[in-house]
Amino acid sequence: MKASGSNIDFYIESNIAGELKPDQSVAHNGVCLTVTEINGNTYTVTAVAETLAKTNLRHWKPGDAVNIERSLKIGDRLDGHFVQGHADATAVCIDKQTLEGSWLFSFRFPERFAALMIEKGSVCVNGVSLTAFNIAKDSFTVTIIPFTYTHTNFNSIEKGSIVNIEFDVLGKYLLRREQLQTN
Repeated sequence: MKASGSNIDFYIESNIAGELKPDQSVAHNGVCLTVTEINGNTYTVTAVAETLAKTNLRHWKPGDAVNIERSLKIGDRLDGHFVQGHADATAVCIDKQTLEGSWLFSFRFPERFAALMIEKGSVCVNGVSLTAFNIAKDSFTVTIIPFTYTHTNFNSIEKGSIVNIEFDVLGKYLLRREQLQTN
């Protein structure tokens, strides 16, 4: 990574680098970033000050595992919920429990987003679409199956880890509509 004014350029090594083109969007831990350059199996993306302030990208270190997802192509199957790659906030892992065959992760998020969390609703954590439960005004829990644990960076999340969260886009529009109608 390299600072460039208030921006940071990240150099991402990935086996999908050869499939990418400059100007394509790729989600990194749930944060949509534009590919600016490709060099072999490494590509470059730039995060601006706004993105760095609202996501966990400012905490990245060389060698960190990053969940990477390409943009949805029109006509592709849609699994999970609509995820835009527009992280709303960060959350802190407040508990991790290993069960027999799965893991429970609990996260604390800024209370101002409480209206966007519902029991058994969708939430995106580091770009992974999940179902939230045990909802409180500032926390939620998710269960991770072995496949997800093995194939994402959930295997490196511990108590105190900072993750990106994106709330369900439909919930955001409904809340915004309600706010406008009451004003």
